[in-house]
Amino acid sequence: MDQKKPTRVVLSSDHAAIELRQAIADHIAANGWEVVDIGPTTPESTHYPKHGAAAAERVASGDCDLGIILCGTGQGIMMAANKVKGVRCGVCCETFSAKMIRQHNNANMLSIGARVVGDSLAIEIVDAFLNAEFEGGRHATRVDMIEPQDS
Repeated sequence: MDQKKPTRVVLSSDHAAIELRQAIADHIAANGWEVVDIGPTTPESTHYPKHGAAAAERVASGDCDLGIILCGTGQGIMMAANKVKGVRCGVCCETFSAKMIRQHNNANMLSIGARVVGDSLAIEIVDAFLNAEFEGGRHATRVDMIEPQDS
């Protein structure tokens, strides 16, 4: 089965991660990815669940191939994204997990804690995530097992 290489990435964050999100957007755009940055753009306090859900909806609808979301820890915004059917998002603070969530879990979203990792490491995590590909096989069976079941 040939899959097209993902090219369109949605980014969103809460107020705690605007600068890091923008740095990531610039980095991945410079590396040939189409960036859809849905904000926010101002530093006023905002609610991470709405930003996580908005990015997840873009991925679930097929408008974007992958998503990268950020908040202070990466945890809350990841939880919000994972409530959207069809989204598999993991929070990562190092490159090995970022690679593995793509290769073994077919994750379509990555969450990063802006208050947990520095800018350079965040860029390395993003590169590991974006450059990995789902391996399929036994992993596909397991991914099917974690998908929500219709009742």
